[in-house]
Amino acid sequence: MTGFIGYTDTGHVRRRRSSRMAVRAAALVAAAAIGLSGLAACGSGSSSSGSSSSGSGALTLGGFFPETGSLSYLGPDTVAAFKLAIKDINAAGGVLGKNVNTAIADSSDADHADQNTSGVQSLLAKKPGAIIGSPSSSVTKNIYKQASGSKVPVISVGATSPSLSGIDPYFFRTIAPDGVQGAVMSNVIEQDGVQKLAIAVFNDEYGTGLRKVIVNTLVNSNVDIVYGKTETFDPTETNFSSLVTTLKAAKPDAILVIAFDQTKQIVKEMISQGVNTNKLYLTDGNTQDYSGDFTAGVLKGDAATIPGAEASDAFQKRVKTIDSSVKNFTYAAETYDATVLAALAAQKGKAADGETIKNNLPAVSGADGGTKCKSYKECLALLKSGKSIQYQGLTGIGPFNKDHDPSSANIGVYKFDENNKPVFDHLQSGKVS
Repeated sequence: MTGFIGYTDTGHVRRRRSSRMAVRAAALVAAAAIGLSGLAACGSGSSSSGSSSSGSGALTLGGFFPETGSLSYLGPDTVAAFKLAIKDINAAGGVLGKNVNTAIADSSDADHADQNTSGVQSLLAKKPGAIIGSPSSSVTKNIYKQASGSKVPVISVGATSPSLSGIDPYFFRTIAPDGVQGAVMSNVIEQDGVQKLAIAVFNDEYGTGLRKVIVNTLVNSNVDIVYGKTETFDPTETNFSSLVTTLKAAKPDAILVIAFDQTKQIVKEMISQGVNTNKLYLTDGNTQDYSGDFTAGVLKGDAATIPGAEASDAFQKRVKTIDSSVKNFTYAAETYDATVLAALAAQKGKAADGETIKNNLPAVSGADGGTKCKSYKECLALLKSGKSIQYQGLTGIGPFNKDHDPSSANIGVYKFDENNKPVFDHLQSGKVS
């Protein structure tokens, strides 16, 4: 598993969740995206934008995003960011002189494995050069072998499980593994003076992987984990009365909740049972704008962590030109950069197939050095002039390492305001080993 080497407080502002789930990732955003023919129901296959042109030499990129399920709140921003990147790539001249085509499928969540499989199959039928997504570690675990078996790289925009590091030559991600986020969250909890911590975590690749990092990091601290070292709850659970009763009985100073959209029902049950909801910690999977879910002040002062770069105001406005309904920007930057990197890899390798893209992704990310460039247009000009490049995108990640993880990344620390919205507090940067 990859590990956290160190972090520093950079003091930069990052607001990727400004109205958004954010954390990661969301009821999520299922409503979404211009150009889609409609949200696909679980198991229904995919919606598509553009058409495949395998055989024409044009690059086709697949988008694999959650339009349904417990992560659907992450759908709108990822779909819109994907479309925005394609728009920018084509406006700059496309790849190998041709416009990039797209196909989009619903990844749903890990509780709908049939949709995971059918969605990827629908994309592979379009013969894409790469698949961008999914933001879920468990979904990624369910589908990466299908893609690699067809020699198509998957570039995840939010799968953070440490177990995915180096799992397959065709797997990449534009987000750091949870070794970084886990260490930062542990530090926040310890610095806040928590002595008795309870952890409510769902039995999911993301949840148990992140929990393991946090538990191991706190082992030599003054924080006693009074519940949740090994216990989990079912991701499909809808009645959290028993869980909250158990959490309350453990008499913790604070509760860490690692989940997705289940968090809403957990917090509502906490309110019902009189648990203090102003002593909570959330992670990227459940950090979002809860202003429409709870009365004012329910989450005030609670802390949260989100891996990745801040989605600037300017970028958020550009995403909203694609889909004005987008409110959460959790993985928007990661999606945009993954799409651009795939296009640059095809351009550098002078072919639109998956093997070429896989072989050239490390180089265009800067693994071999080269001239830094911040946009597809700028990087394309450098490649055409025969120069090596280091794409410096929106996420602030370092070049891909040997495991195809970002070699460095940022973690934003947020505090919830009176309106239950996460507001940026400070940024910590970490290296991935």
